[in-house]
Amino acid sequence: MKAKIVNTLLFSTILLFFACGEGTDVVESGTYEGTIKEVEPSKTEIYVETDDDKTLELYFNDSTELTRNGTTVDFSELQEGMRVEVEVEKQGKRLNPLAVRLLE
Repeated sequence: MKAKIVNTLLFSTILLFFACGEGTDVVESGTYEGTIKEVEPSKTEIYVETDDDKTLELYFNDSTELTRNGTTVDFSELQEGMRVEVEVEKQGKRLNPLAVRLLE
C-alpha cells in the first residue's frame, strides 16, 4: 500500500513538472515571423510561436527595439495572438531579441 502511494506521488510530481514547464526552442540568430503565444508584463517577456512551429522565449532588454510601422511602441501594447517579426541573436542557450516588429 505504501509503495502504491509513493508511486502515485512520484508520478503526480513528474506530471506537474512537465505540465508547468514551457517547452521553448533555441534557434540560430536571424529573423523569424510568428504569433505571440503569451505575454508576461512583469518580466517584460514574450513567447512567440514561429511559423515553423518553434516556441521562442524572449526577454526584452533596454536595447530591444519594439516597433509598429517604423514607430516605437510600448511593451504594454503587446497582446496574445498578435503577428510579429522578431530579430534574435543566439547567445549560448538564450535568445536576445534585437528587434520586435508588430505586423498588424
